[in-house]
Amino acid sequence: MKSEEEKMLAGEPYDAHGVEMIAIRRKVKRILHRFNISEYHGENFQSIINELCPNSAKDLYLEPPFYCDYGIHIHAGEKVFINFGCVILDGGKVTIGANTRIAPGVHIYTAQHPLEAAERLVWEDCRPVVIGENCWIGGHVTICPGVTIGDRCVIGAGAVVVKDIPQDTLAVGNPATVIRKLNQGKDG
Repeated sequence: MKSEEEKMLAGEPYDAHGVEMIAIRRKVKRILHRFNISEYHGENFQSIINELCPNSAKDLYLEPPFYCDYGIHIHAGEKVFINFGCVILDGGKVTIGANTRIAPGVHIYTAQHPLEAAERLVWEDCRPVVIGENCWIGGHVTICPGVTIGDRCVIGAGAVVVKDIPQDTLAVGNPATVIRKLNQGKDG
């Protein structure tokens, strides 16, 4: 029989409010507390980031305050910068490509909940989020469960990304809509 965490990682319905899941999140909240009150740029500062997000590149930079559910499901490449006030609900895997920059107040969600009230009391599930390499995610963008954003994209401030965004594009609005191609050279 699978644990609730195993169900969550498999994208299956799971109970996020059981003893097992609450214990995991409590441990993470203690790490987040240490991080969010720590002194900037000291040796301890980066070690807390690496403890929180052990599956990310060792140079991942998080600007406090930062919030997540688990941390271990965040897989950020080299030279990723996440500005202050970001929230990553990482019940599912969140992949952030190398050299991506994330502005203040961005929210990334992997958790989905049933529409029917009675079902919401019992389960939720998660869908992974992928953000490509060399992207710029503008301030207060919301990225919804199951979305993939291609390499070299720009997502305009305040956008709500509810579907995949192809590489080399600029997307803005609610819902986010591609409005032009990027990185096409002088002739593009």
